[in-house]
Amino acid sequence: MATSVTADDKSAKGEVRVAALSDRGTMREANEDACGTYVESPTCALVVVADGVSGQHGGGDASQMAVEATLRAFRESPASWGPMKRLHRAAQQANIEIHDRALVVTELRGMSTTLTAIVAHEGILYAAHVGDSRLYLVRNGAIVQKTKDHTLAAERARMGLSVRPPGHPDRSTLTRSVGRELIAAIDRVTFPLTKDDMLLVCSDGLYNVLADSELLELARGVDEEGVCSNLIREANARGTRDNLTVATLRVTSETHSAPAGWRTVLERLLGR
Repeated sequence: MATSVTADDKSAKGEVRVAALSDRGTMREANEDACGTYVESPTCALVVVADGVSGQHGGGDASQMAVEATLRAFRESPASWGPMKRLHRAAQQANIEIHDRALVVTELRGMSTTLTAIVAHEGILYAAHVGDSRLYLVRNGAIVQKTKDHTLAAERARMGLSVRPPGHPDRSTLTRSVGRELIAAIDRVTFPLTKDDMLLVCSDGLYNVLADSELLELARGVDEEGVCSNLIREANARGTRDNLTVATLRVTSETHSAPAGWRTVLERLLGR
């Protein structure tokens, strides 16, 4: 699914286009990933990707609830809060709803999910992140991971400790997820955007079979829907054992034409 809005005001800065696609992959009977988009205006759009925790009852329910609750809470929040506050509150609302449902429905006890949600607003990117789905920035022919994986393996690597070999169960064990606790520990990421930037948000079923360089190559020369289709198709061709989800957001117009003063930049980053 792809979504875009054309601005009537030709001076609008930081217009964006978004797309998202999810697939159960080649080995799973059901898809426990979920994704969604919401375009509020030509210069403000939200993308959400969630990956239900495998091995727990209700993983698919958790991911779908996370996406729906985040989209709804952001859409219903006042614009006066600013993008980051709106996004963070929306992610926390998703966490509370999943946690509360797990307490009420016995067979869903322990349900949880990853959640990576991004908002592009007038040339600034705001992200809320929990788990091991990833946000990548594609800019000027390079790709950079902008989120940290909340896994045992990633935390050991950041501390300079040895990492378990591929295939070891500890490599993918999450240290944080949405729904596990009443209040989630949510990473916040903010950075300025420029024209032609592309953001990729994907679940681990994708990046575990496609190297970063391959993600970059498959994103070249196609529109937002084409990027999603290329990545899902190639990951399935590799025989991925997991569900697959990818969402893209591309900046299609100039953002801020003139350098802003430090006060203006700070206000934008804080969403004020």
